[in-house]
Order: sequence, then structure tokens, then C-alpha cells
Amino acid sequence: MKTTFSSLRTLAGISVISALLSACSLAPSYEQPVLPVAAHWNAGSGVDEQSDAPRASAIAWNDFFQDPQLKSLIAIALDNNRDLRMATLNIERARAMYNIQTADQAPNIAAIGNGSRQRLPADVNPTGKTGVNTSYFAGVGMAAFEIDLFGRVRNLSDAALQRYLATEQAQRSAQISLIAAVATTYETLVADQRLLRLTEQTLASRVDSYDRQKKLYAEGASAEYDLRQSESLFEAARAARAQQERRKSQDENALTVLVGQPLPSGIGVSGSTSGARSLPDLPTGLPSELITARPDILQQEAILRAQNANIGAARAAFFPRISLTGNFGSASNELSGLFDSGSRSWAFLPQISIPIFEGGRNVANLKVAETDKKIAIAQYEKTVQVAFREVADALAGRATLAEEVSSVKAQENAETARYGFAKSRYEAGYSSYLEYLDAQRSLFSVQQQSIQVQLAELQNRITLYKVLGGGWKAPTP
Repeated sequence: MKTTFSSLRTLAGISVISALLSACSLAPSYEQPVLPVAAHWNAGSGVDEQSDAPRASAIAWNDFFQDPQLKSLIAIALDNNRDLRMATLNIERARAMYNIQTADQAPNIAAIGNGSRQRLPADVNPTGKTGVNTSYFAGVGMAAFEIDLFGRVRNLSDAALQRYLATEQAQRSAQISLIAAVATTYETLVADQRLLRLTEQTLASRVDSYDRQKKLYAEGASAEYDLRQSESLFEAARAARAQQERRKSQDENALTVLVGQPLPSGIGVSGSTSGARSLPDLPTGLPSELITARPDILQQEAILRAQNANIGAARAAFFPRISLTGNFGSASNELSGLFDSGSRSWAFLPQISIPIFEGGRNVANLKVAETDKKIAIAQYEKTVQVAFREVADALAGRATLAEEVSSVKAQENAETARYGFAKSRYEAGYSSYLEYLDAQRSLFSVQQQSIQVQLAELQNRITLYKVLGGGWKAPTP
């Protein structure tokens, strides 16, 4: 036992010495690329860059969304969605790979026990006689531990760490996209259900109108032209109802895939019709704040850091590599005397490998690592540019959609009044049936437009929350 403790102290000492020798790193100093975007948002977007209000990335999704049905669906989707589940499993795999790579920085020490019996002829036996040689060994050993003089192992470990961090950010990005997709699809379902109810109401009204025209035509009190006009509007309403029923079913199917299980009954039926008033306004901050708010940007930066570390590992391949193999324990030619006094045994086998001719392999590997870094920089810059455009587009929508909703709502009120007047005038005999049908058709069209514009404004708010990095923060209790 004393021998074992002594051997462990010896190997531990080797580990400490090797760690002290591993201070060198040939990786280039990391420098964050200059942002390839403007320093400020378009002034015409109505942005508030200096607001002290919480940023989207600091607002948990269950604090941003207020509809109870929607919050329930998001919670179910986060538990069941297969894409998010794969992203989470990728994190676990990357963490395990990082742990494997990190383990190479410490010696691999194992208990060793072996025995051998070998018959040797006289001409090769040191004793000069034919006989059987027996030996036993027990102790601890270390196999091919690399002294990381030039940081090759450490840079490989750093690269693995950054890849792990990249997968973690990828999972956050996947969660943001999933939450936004569930919310957008849910609100589309609510709007399509509203459109379906509107279409059914319009169809009922046109059925009554068509029946009346058929009766008047049969009595000779109306022209066939008026009858066919009424029939055309009736069939158009029937087609619109079929279209809305199809869209509603497609919305439910899409939501089922996102949620990962069959939908609860009644989803969207009682959804809010107030639309955008149920979601708060969000401050934008400066474009530079996207770097820390958007997981996809952080993911690309982690990949860039990993490629930077890979350059250090590729450079280290040009320098000598020293590895140590050794063991410490007891040896004897008899099993019973293995731990007797004087049986101590040790072996120390350092090895140095100096590259002389590699056929250009090391040069090519370094070129690959440097090119991979350039590719990572380009991907990082593209991700930043795409993020900037997504936010700018959402801000442009916010600046105009609110006014559009207000204008369409006012138009809807005007068309409702016009339809009422046209109906009264037609029934009193002061205007033609064509004028009444035109008012009916215009009202239905603007009512549909009103619902669609409200949906667009609401979905734009969801998009802005997403592109500003909202949705990955853990829900508040």
C-alpha cells in the first residue's frame, strides 16, 4: 500500500510539472470582427434606442404573451417538440465531447497487474540454459501522456469548449424560433376562425337575399340580372367559407406538429380579438446590443473562437511532441513474493517526436484551419447582417401597421354605415339592387381586410420579440 501511495505522488508530480510547462499557446489573439452594420436604426422607424425598459432578451416568454391558451401551447411545445429535443441532445453530446477532450490534459493513471511465463531456448536465454521465465508485476502506470509544451492539447480543449457553447446557443435559438412559430401559428388560427365566423354570417345573409330574389323573379317583380348577381354573391360566400374551413384545418395541423401532440379541444375559439393590445411594446436598444441578445450571433462567435483555437493546435503540430509513459510498483518472479521487501520496480519511458518530413500535411492542416477561421468570420458577419435586417424590417412594420389598422378600422365603420343606408334605401325603393349588392360586397371585403391587418400587426410584434432575442429566458415562477 505504501508503494502505491508513493507511486501516485510521483505521477501526480509529473502531472503538475507538465501543467507548468504547458503555458505556451500558439493560437492567435482573438479579436471580435467589426460589426458590418450601421451604428443606429433608421430614424423613421420610431425606435427608442435609449429606453430603460427591459429588453426583449430579458423578458421571459410567459411574461410577454398573455393569452392563457397560447401560454399553455408554448409550454407543451417546449416539452414535446422534436426539433428542440434534438437541439437539447446536441448540447449533451457536445458537453460529453468537451469532457473527453479536456481529459487529455491530465495523465491517464491506471492500476496495473500482469504476469507472464515464457519458455526460452538456451541460445536466447540470459542464463545460457533452456528454461521457463516467470514474472509478476503490480502497481500503477501512465500511458503516453503528452506534455503540452506548445498548447496543442489545450487549444483542442478550448475548441471543444467553444463548440459546446455554440450548441448551447443553438438550442436557445431553436427555442426562440419554436416559441415564435407557435405564437404566430396560434394567432393565425384565431384570425382564420374569426374569418370563418364572418364568412358564415355573410353566407347566411346572402342566402336570405338570394331566396328573396328568386321569389321576386318568380313573381315577375325582378329582372334575371338581379337574380344572377345575387346568385354570384351567394356562391362566392360559399367558396369563401370552404376556403376558410380549409385554412383553419391547415392551421390546426401546423400547430399540432409544433406542439408535438394532439391539440386540446377549443384551441383558438375563445382567442383574444383585441390582437396587438395584448402584447407590450418593446424597446430596441442599439444595433450593437444584438451581439449579446441574439443566440444565433453568440453561436457564430463561439464557432469563430473554436476555429481560432484550431489554428493554435495546427501551429503546434510543427513543433516537437513529448509524451511520457511510465509505471511504478512491485515485481517478482514468484506471485507470493510480489510485495516483499526489495521488490520495488519502476519504468520511465519519455518519447519525443520531431516532425521532419510530413509531405506538406502540417502546412495543409494549418491552411485549412486558417481558411476555416475566415469562413467563420464571414458566417458571423452574415448572421449579424441578417439579424440587423430582421429587426429593421420588424421596426418598419411597427411604424406603419398601427396606422394601417386604424385606417382599415375606420373604413370598416364607414362601410358598415354605408351598407345600412344602402339596405334601407333599397327596401324603401329609393335605390337599385345593384347599389345594395355593391355595399354588401364592399363591407365583406373590408371586414376580411380588417382581421388580416390586425393579424399582421400582432404577428409583427411577435416577430420583433423574436428578432430582438426574446424567448430563451427561463419563465418566471
